[in-house]
Amino acid sequence: MDRDHVLALFDQRIRRDAQPDGPAVRVERDGAVVRQVGGEHAWNGVVWSGLDEAGADAAIAAQVDYFTGLGLEFEWKTYAHDRPADLGRRLLAAGFTAEPDEALMIARIEDLPADPVLPEGVRLEPVTDPAGVDLMVAVHEQAFGTDSPGLRERILDQLRHSPDTISLVVAMAGDRPVSAARMELVPGTGFVGLWGGGTVPAWRGRGVYRALVAHRARLAAGLGYEYLQVDASDQSRPILERLGFARLSTTTPYVFQP
Repeated sequence: MDRDHVLALFDQRIRRDAQPDGPAVRVERDGAVVRQVGGEHAWNGVVWSGLDEAGADAAIAAQVDYFTGLGLEFEWKTYAHDRPADLGRRLLAAGFTAEPDEALMIARIEDLPADPVLPEGVRLEPVTDPAGVDLMVAVHEQAFGTDSPGLRERILDQLRHSPDTISLVVAMAGDRPVSAARMELVPGTGFVGLWGGGTVPAWRGRGVYRALVAHRARLAAGLGYEYLQVDASDQSRPILERLGFARLSTTTPYVFQP
């Protein structure tokens, strides 16, 4: 895989030409900034910017004014290769709070294993209704140790209004959910985003996460997609590297609360 080429494709297709990731969500272009805007349960934020040193502070202030006027918290999703080089420092000076760094991991689907190997007694079940979404959210909160008040609503909105762009799965051990993940399809780009993938502590280290990646890779391949993309934590990054993913950049979310 030509890493520079794939990173350029990702920047163009997923960021600069971003598509709304849910119903009642719009993508807007404001000069050298691309942002997504929705309601309070949607993801609101800047997905791409092409700023220079002279205009960066004014552009940041304009986005703060815009989202504050809507009464919305928003995220400026930066990447290590974004410009200017001190964009993160400028965001902090403007009142943003940095969240933990994650690795931008991308792989060609054809290079990945596509046969899920599950621990004995664990099965994968597709999620297609509110009861299944409740299981997913419960796993997410246990796995990551955080409440996710808007996650359930965002997923349900996608299932109701754009089910062809999302695929959800939960790993069950008997009647207990032990891991869950989702796959978000971006038609016309060749890219699929893998999200979630959280496993409850008692089931970590048994291959469930790897099986969920393989399961989604197989589905994506069947739909004709070329690349899988993950924003990986320090926990998942080594697993993804062993599977064949390459680290192409680092992403840092900066959050502004009105």
